[in-house]
Parts: sequence; C-alpha cells; structure tokens
Amino acid sequence: MIPPLSALQAFEAIARRKSFSLAAGELHLTPSAVSHQLAKLEGLLGVRLFERSARGVELTPAGQSYLQRVANALGAINAATESLRHGMQDTLHLHCSPSFASLWLMPRISRFTRRHPDIALSLSASHAHSDFQLGLVDIDIRYGLPNWPNLEVEPVFAEKVMPLASPEFIRTHAIHTAQDLLRVPLVQSMVNVAQWPDWFARFLPGERPERMALRFDRAMMSLDAAARSLGVALESTTLGQALIATGRLQPVFGPEVELEVQAHFLVYPGRHAARPEVKRFLDWMREEALLATRR
Repeated sequence: MIPPLSALQAFEAIARRKSFSLAAGELHLTPSAVSHQLAKLEGLLGVRLFERSARGVELTPAGQSYLQRVANALGAINAATESLRHGMQDTLHLHCSPSFASLWLMPRISRFTRRHPDIALSLSASHAHSDFQLGLVDIDIRYGLPNWPNLEVEPVFAEKVMPLASPEFIRTHAIHTAQDLLRVPLVQSMVNVAQWPDWFARFLPGERPERMALRFDRAMMSLDAAARSLGVALESTTLGQALIATGRLQPVFGPEVELEVQAHFLVYPGRHAARPEVKRFLDWMREEALLATRR
C-alpha cells in the first residue's frame, strides 16, 4: 500500500517546517488543503502523526519514525527527478513574482524565444519563493528585500516608484501638490517594498493619509485600479511602463518626489549557473534590463 504522493509531501513539509501555513506556502496550497492531506494520510495509516498545541505542531513517536523513512524515499525521488531533468539540455524552468511576470517579462519573452528557439520555457508565477531543494525550478525572479543566504542574488534593475494616476483623475481632483494627496483616494499595493507611509515620511513629513481607498496584493491590480481612475497608486514606473506609454497612466508629479528601489532579483543556486540554458537566460535578462533602464 502506497499513500498518495501529495499526502506524503504535505506530511514531510509540515514536519520540516513545523507549521501548516509555511508548508502550505511551500507547496502552493492553502493551509486547509494541507490539513486535509494530512488527515487523509493519518486516516489511511490509522495513527496520529502530529500533536497540535499552542506552540505549533510536533511529531508523535510514530510520526518521527515514519518521517525518517518517508523523507529518504522522497529525497531519492527528488534526486532522480532532478538528475533526469537536468540531463535534458533544452528546458528552462522559471518561477516569477506575478506582476513582474505579467507586466514586464511576458511582453519581452518573445525576443528570448526567437533568439533561443531550442530552449523550451516553463514559467510559473506566485508570491511564494521557490524551494530549490525540490529541484523543480532553475531560476526564481523574486520580489522583496534580498535576504536569501546560500543563493546567487542579482538585482534586475533599479526602479522609480512614484504616485501614478490617470490624466482624468488628476484633472478631476485638481491635484497640483503633494498636500493634495491627503484629500483623494489612494491605492495601496500591500506587497510593495515602498509603501505610502514611506513616501509621505520622505516628501511630506508629519502628514499621512487616514486610510487607503483600495488595497491589493498585486502591483498589476493596483496599476489597473489607478488606470481606471479609482485613485492614486504608488507604483513602479517600470512595471507601469505600458500603461504610461498609452496615456492611461501618468506620473502625478515630477522626478523630485520619486523613490528609487531595487526590489526584483534573479535568484538561483550557484550550481545552476553551469547549465547553458540558465546562462543564456541570465545574459538575455541583463540585456533587457539595461535596455529598460535606458528608456
């Protein structure tokens, strides 16, 4: 009798992370889905694998014994899969933050495929960072503050972050100075490294908005809301480049009130750089980033 692999993966991830929520993030599942997988496995085995308490989760003696054998088996499957996959010299597996993938990478990816038609691309996107130990991703394009030890971390480019709004919104609300932003709806992207309080502290000390009209967990949603005249978004002009170029968005003020951040990074284990596909993609990304910053 072999339990479902998904249930075994959930069990191993919970045991290693000592948390249902962290295991869920790693497996790109909801905590309830991970809990369901564990319940299925415990029901199939007829034993309790974890003790739950206010301090978290701990393996039972039966769970500890089972983990030792299951972890070895999953490790063997992972090693075999990675060895076979890395023996294929024409596939590149990318993982990316969603807004960067949609707004910056996808409009340019055809240039990579035309230059390297022999490389098959597999692209996934989510806010959860890839676990390279699983052997499923070659390069992760991450967003956030670079605190990822034992990995190669290379910034993609420096971005200008500033208030953006539709021309109609700026005209209707007669926005002329930073002080005017205190009386208009603001749009917040909750995952951004630069937030509205940071901007106000820098350019309007002592003032801060009472509330945000809209909050999103994706920069692309924040930009779209601003383009639809729902408020002013504090966003990257690099990610909003297409909307700015078509006139749907524009900077509310000049460059004197912009924040410069480095928030998108190419992340990968050093050993991956030896793969020709990885090297060719990294070289292409550097070229594209240089072109983007020159515009």
